[in-house]
Amino acid sequence: MAPPLGKPLRRRGETSTPVGPSRRSLLAGAAALGALGAAGAAGCSRVPTEASTGGGDQLERLKAAGVVRLGIAGEIPFGYIDKNGKLTGEAPELAKVVFKRLGVDRVQPVPTEFGSLIPGLNSQQFDVVAAGMYINPERCEQVIFSDPDYQMLDSFIVRKGNPKGLHTYKDVVEKKAKFATGTGYAEIAYAVEAGYPEGDILIVPDQVAGLNAVEAGRVDVFAGTALTTREVVKKSAKAEVTEPFRPIVGGEPHTDGGGFAFRPTETNLRDAFNEELAKLKESGELLRILRPFGFTEDEMTDLTAKELCGG
Repeated sequence: MAPPLGKPLRRRGETSTPVGPSRRSLLAGAAALGALGAAGAAGCSRVPTEASTGGGDQLERLKAAGVVRLGIAGEIPFGYIDKNGKLTGEAPELAKVVFKRLGVDRVQPVPTEFGSLIPGLNSQQFDVVAAGMYINPERCEQVIFSDPDYQMLDSFIVRKGNPKGLHTYKDVVEKKAKFATGTGYAEIAYAVEAGYPEGDILIVPDQVAGLNAVEAGRVDVFAGTALTTREVVKKSAKAEVTEPFRPIVGGEPHTDGGGFAFRPTETNLRDAFNEELAKLKESGELLRILRPFGFTEDEMTDLTAKELCGG
């Protein structure tokens, strides 16, 4: 699939070195992350460089150590420290199950900024990126990915009744709607590709700010992921969410997918992870693990990392 276009993008679309706030950062997760960030970073130690051939031996070393260090970015619902100081989110909870099956009993969070996840992984600050990271060709040149554990479509927050009839980025352009999205979001590029002037986009910190902008009438529409938009409008009396849809990228409908990242030498670990992930998908247990974080059947996927990497 074609990668998102334009400036650095986030989860699920940001580049590995974004400027400014991390992708889809949420204030609650960020606040909790700050409280434990220093402790998590101080508790990790570097490990020997992986073997350059043979698929790597990291899985055996993790089994011997009994713990795997997870790089997270403090983002709800993907991977964060909650108000009680507990590691949670769709990716850490899934990692706990998979690594337990692989013979690694404990997970240890290593909080960092989203843009530091890939550099931190490759410099051995942690063992796996467990942050719901979008899989795209640019990132696939730097790390290897598991198959995605979820797929994600886009959706709009609009005023009740959707008075302008906005369902796609093309609608936004044709109806000259006032458009907003979040800092570093892939939706910036999707709107620009549809013909919306980038300079006219209102950039806000996150979906909460986007909802507020729609409710206040400052914009007609806020674009985000289907999951985050539907969650944020649940208590709104003034706004609603549109049906999820696939943005057009390179002239084709595009679906994003997120997964776990591993160092390029560690294909054995990635492959073992994929085997367990496939079992969880087949049994339906994957949805059970992800459902508490707002994921539904619509977010389950048979996409592969190879497809999302463009190969």
